[in-house]
Amino acid sequence: MTAARYNARSVFQGKPIIGIAGGIGSGKSFVARLFGEMGCLVINSDDMVRRVYRDANVKHTLKQWWGPMVIDPGGEIDRSAVARKIFNLPSERTRLERLVHPIVNQEREKLMNAAAADPSIKAYVWDTPLLFETHLDKHCDAVVYVDSPVEDRVNRVKERGWDEAQLRTREKSQMPLDSKRQLSHYSIANPAGAGDADSVRNQVREVLSRILERTAAPG
Repeated sequence: MTAARYNARSVFQGKPIIGIAGGIGSGKSFVARLFGEMGCLVINSDDMVRRVYRDANVKHTLKQWWGPMVIDPGGEIDRSAVARKIFNLPSERTRLERLVHPIVNQEREKLMNAAAADPSIKAYVWDTPLLFETHLDKHCDAVVYVDSPVEDRVNRVKERGWDEAQLRTREKSQMPLDSKRQLSHYSIANPAGAGDADSVRNQVREVLSRILERTAAPG
């Protein structure tokens, strides 16, 4: 576990915002859940996007843009079809983000406001796949980078039906991992070996303690 430069921002109603970053398959959501076990409110962007995609107006807009191919047999948005549509088309990706991100941001803030008065909530954790790419890191008091060997990440994404080539291709469209690591305040090692969960849990506990100390400190 390491700590990088730390520039405290304005905490949200007295509680710090912690962003989770890392490579595809690094186990970011696992680390976020550990923060949740320790009294943080975990806000998962993928879950919020799924809810946004169920909105009738959003479904109607995407069908107008891209046709019926983005609607599955059950009448819901086919996220795989959307991903294929935007993967090599930055203009379409941007158009989708302009539609979806403001709604997700509003929902995220609603969740945080609802938890602000709860004394059991120590911090807010943003489990967001593209934290730096969407510039959400600028709103975080601390960013935690989840570091995992590439062979472990490949094994994890195989559970999603991907192979190593697909992992490499998708990561080429994102910020380089070295840049994410350097821009983060803390790094947590998350190997996939048996018995490593306790080590990761201990790292999360230490990082959370440091973040709470820093954001509580005067100035």
